[in-house]
Amino acid sequence: MSSVDVLNVQGEKAGSVELPDSVFDVQANIPLMHQVVTAQLAAARQGTHKVKTRGEVAGGGKKPYKQKGTGRARQGSIRAPQFAGGGVVHGPVPRDYSQRTPKKMKAAALRGALSDRAREGRVHVVESFVSGDKPSTKAAIATLRKATESTKVLVVLDFNDELNWTSLRNVPTVHLLEAGQLNTYDVLVADEVVFTKAALDEFLGQPADATAEEEDK
Repeated sequence: MSSVDVLNVQGEKAGSVELPDSVFDVQANIPLMHQVVTAQLAAARQGTHKVKTRGEVAGGGKKPYKQKGTGRARQGSIRAPQFAGGGVVHGPVPRDYSQRTPKKMKAAALRGALSDRAREGRVHVVESFVSGDKPSTKAAIATLRKATESTKVLVVLDFNDELNWTSLRNVPTVHLLEAGQLNTYDVLVADEVVFTKAALDEFLGQPADATAEEEDK
């Protein structure tokens, strides 16, 4: 297992936790991650686009001119696709873009993405971003900057962490997620991933192993 320091709100080391190799040190399967990310982005599409065919646009019921004798090409409607204001041929219609992705594939892709970030030292853990029970964006940013100076940060919080969520939700360089929402795309698009200790425990489904330094306190 690899270990990572746990920082307090002052940015000082308050202990460390072990990152299990089964999650943070696996071989990254790039084709798998690409497939999962593509499916996730496809599922986010609304699919409500719609154009009208020549049978749906208004007008065009009358033949524009007689069939023969004009020297022009024969036409049956001014709403044919070649006319301005006519229908669209083979245009988009409402559809569902979602792709079926097995849960095991999603989990494996997420492990690969987290492992890639962890191997480069871009996974961080903090106790909390603010102290007390009052939200403070200024204090939260100060704590975050002690962990990383990156301008594209994914912060993972536990389900009930309203204090840190309120403190960081308006920071444009930070993307917030609950531990249960962690996904491959958001990990890959961020330069750094910062967990709170509670969020890491929630994500792993059990308390992360702490070193003796933290247990002695």
